[in-house]
Amino acid sequence: MYDVIVVGAGPAGSAAARYCATLGLRALIVEEHASVGYPVQCAGLLSTNAFSECNVSEDSVVQVVRGATLHSSEGCELHFDAGRTKAYVVDRGALDREMAENAVSAGADIMLKTYAYDIRDNVLYTKGVDGHREIPFRLLIAADGPRSPIRGIRGMKPPLRFYSGVQADVPYEMAADVVHLYPDASPDFFAYAIPAGEGRVRVGLAGGADVQSRFSSFVRTFSDSCLHQVTGTIPMGVMPRTYGARTLFVGDAAGFAKPTSGGGVYTGVRSSRHAADVAAVCCEEDRFDDFSLSSYESLWSKDFGKELEFGYHFLQMRTNIAAKDINDICRALNTPEIKQMIVEYGDMDRPKELVLRLLKNPTFFRVARTVAKAELRGLLFGGRR
Repeated sequence: MYDVIVVGAGPAGSAAARYCATLGLRALIVEEHASVGYPVQCAGLLSTNAFSECNVSEDSVVQVVRGATLHSSEGCELHFDAGRTKAYVVDRGALDREMAENAVSAGADIMLKTYAYDIRDNVLYTKGVDGHREIPFRLLIAADGPRSPIRGIRGMKPPLRFYSGVQADVPYEMAADVVHLYPDASPDFFAYAIPAGEGRVRVGLAGGADVQSRFSSFVRTFSDSCLHQVTGTIPMGVMPRTYGARTLFVGDAAGFAKPTSGGGVYTGVRSSRHAADVAAVCCEEDRFDDFSLSSYESLWSKDFGKELEFGYHFLQMRTNIAAKDINDICRALNTPEIKQMIVEYGDMDRPKELVLRLLKNPTFFRVARTVAKAELRGLLFGGRR
C-alpha cells in the first residue's frame, strides 16, 4: 500500500511526490501520458521565485528576462527594465521531466501512460500499459490539471470559472530579455509575446470568449508561420473546498492559477509543499478524516490565499476596462516615479503589494476609480475567506 498516490506529473504533482518521499512516505505518481511534460500547455515564463521553488538545474532555461513593455492599442507604451533577472523562459517539457526525475530520485515511484478512472474504498482504479490495476492508498493528492477527473470522481465543486489559451512559437526577431504585453488583444485578459531563443518568439493569448479568433488576428502581427501551437485551459478562482474524502487538491486542479497572469507553477509547487506536510502528519497519526485534512486549506490560505483572492477581484475589474481605459492607465503609470515603484515592488507571484502602493498614487487612483468603482472597492476591501 502507498501512503500517498499523486495523480498527475506536472510541476505540482512531481513536487508533491518529492516532498512526500523526502518526508519518508511511500509515494507513487500516476501520469496518464506516455511522457512527462507533454503536451505543453504553458507560456513557460517563471519568476525567479517560481523557478527556485521547482528545485531544478538551469538546463531547461532558454532565455532570461529582466524587463517588460505594455502596449495599448491607442499608442501608449510602458516599458520598464529591472536591470537584473526577474524571470526565466523555460522549456516546460524539460522542466517537468527534471522535476519528475527528482521525485523518483527522492524515492517516489512513477507509472506512465496510466489513467485513473475510479476510486473505491481507498483503492485507485487505473488502466494503462500494465492493464487494469487496483492500487490501495492512505491519502490521494490530485494534481491532474484544471479539468481534474479526480475532482469529478470525488464529487467536488470546480473552480469559479475557466479561461482558454492559445500559444504558438513563431519565427520573429525581438529584444531577448523583454516580455511584451498586449491587453487590448484580449479584452477580458491579455496577449503576450515572450522571447524564446534566437529568432523565435512565444506568442499567446488567453480569455473567456472568442479566444481562437482573437489569437488568429494577434499572431498575424508577428508572423504567418507557426513552428508549434498548443491550447490549454486556465482555472480562475479557487474551488470552494480543496480537501475531502482522503484527497487534497493542488495546483491547477484546485484552481490555484494566478488570476493576474494565468500562471500556476509557483502556487502549484507551494501548495504541494503544504499538501505533503499535511500528508505526513495524517499518515503518522493514521487520521484521514476531513477535519484532519482541513489544516491543508489553512496552510495554503495563509501562504498565498490572499494573493489569489486579490487577483480574482482584479480579474473582475479587468473585464470592465476598455481600450481607452487601458491607454489612460498606461499613461498614468508612465512616469519615472511610478516606473521605479514597479521595478522595486513588482512581483509576478505576489502582486498585491505593488497594486496597493499604486493606488496610493493620486494620479493613478483617479484613473482607476473612474474605470471601475465597484470592482475597485472589492480590490481594496473584498474578502473571499
